[in-house]
Amino acid sequence: METKKKLGFKEKFSYGLGAVGKDMVYMLSASYILYYFQDTLGVSAAAMAVILLAARIFDAFNDPIMGLIVAKTKTKMGKFRPWLLIGTITNAVILFLMFAAPPALNGAGLVAYAAITYILWGVTYTMMDIPYWSMIPAFTEGGKEREGLTTLARSCAGVGSALISVVTMISVKAIGKAVAGTGALDKQIEMTGFKWFTAIIAVLFILFIVITVINVKEESTVDMKSASVKDMFKALLHNDQAITVVISIVLINCSIYLTSNLVIYFFKYDFGGSDWQNAYTLFTTFGGGIQILAIMLLYPLLRNALKLSNIQIFYTALSSAIIGYVVLLVLAFTKMSNVILLFIPGFFIFAANGVLSTLTTVFLANTCDYGLVKNGRSDESVIFSMQTFVVKLASGVSVFIAGIVLQIFQLKKDTADVVSGFDYSTAVPESSKIGLRMTMTIIPIIGLFAAILWFKKHYILNDAKLEEINNEIAEKKLK
Repeated sequence: METKKKLGFKEKFSYGLGAVGKDMVYMLSASYILYYFQDTLGVSAAAMAVILLAARIFDAFNDPIMGLIVAKTKTKMGKFRPWLLIGTITNAVILFLMFAAPPALNGAGLVAYAAITYILWGVTYTMMDIPYWSMIPAFTEGGKEREGLTTLARSCAGVGSALISVVTMISVKAIGKAVAGTGALDKQIEMTGFKWFTAIIAVLFILFIVITVINVKEESTVDMKSASVKDMFKALLHNDQAITVVISIVLINCSIYLTSNLVIYFFKYDFGGSDWQNAYTLFTTFGGGIQILAIMLLYPLLRNALKLSNIQIFYTALSSAIIGYVVLLVLAFTKMSNVILLFIPGFFIFAANGVLSTLTTVFLANTCDYGLVKNGRSDESVIFSMQTFVVKLASGVSVFIAGIVLQIFQLKKDTADVVSGFDYSTAVPESSKIGLRMTMTIIPIIGLFAAILWFKKHYILNDAKLEEINNEIAEKKLK
């Protein structure tokens, strides 16, 4: 097979744009599906916790099956792009249906609707997510070019996630009032707003992926190694550094995802006020901006300008997040009513999240080189499949915990007769607010401390060790 040409700006931009659209959809589902069904539509928090955890576990184990299907696909477009396109279109349709529950549904019917649409959403997301990441070897040279594109795509994915955090609730409120009318009840405004906001995101998602499919040409003959769950765990057992990074990812993501699922409840039922949505939007806009800047500017600054090692940056980011959570916990127990004060902990947490989203990908890439030297095999495709696997499991665990917390502390107000401008903080007892504050701060602090201790004890791939590994790989190639 002839050597692939170097990637140009068009290919890199198009591939990155696909990551933006892909993670816009993922973050919309991950951060707002619990709120939509539990708080807006009234489904039991405990029922939603079970549904979301079960669906996430099923979805995580479904990944290898989809990988096998993609690996056996042969078309004129290649094996990846057809599934990328099919998966995107079907996922966009299911996403819209998921956030467009029929108003007549209630009780068991609504629970069934939530379960069916969410499971189908997960299946169709996997249908496009697996080929998206697996196609990288089909249009890149190995080494630095492949690593650079992977890092770029992960960074673009972080941008997509941050954009959803910024625009969702303000868009839902604006669209809901415009379509349902300013005099409509809060429930009707949110149902209408989520429905049509999701439609906009779904269309953008399809558009971005179509651009990717058109401009990124794959080698139709490229082989793809499909990793089964057994392959994943077998690869981990032979690569102690991959185990270290994977467990760190689980601890970090469980901590951060828990907060991302509960922070909207904090603003609605604790921070409160008749204008809670604007306060929430202001906070997430600030946080999303910080997260994007951390990915695009802060990490390169720390790595290239200040010459910090990736391990030093990792500990700095985790420590920053812990500091942010401590400050958030302290502020939550004061009578503060100015959202600007929450920018202080928000800065530390969101900046850390942006940096960590990039670093975990870099660390996984390092473990592939380590495995090549130690075991004679890098298991690159298997290990990167494991990243998707554990992120989905972490998402499921965190949303399960969030759902149980909401059920225990009864953080819910029937909105059937609530008009816009109601102060929801008056609808729940102080004990429920205290439980929410402690759950969304103390559990993440424990999780992040555990990640630091685990990583410090087990991770050995510092810059010197990596240079030694790279030199050994280079010598083997010369032989």
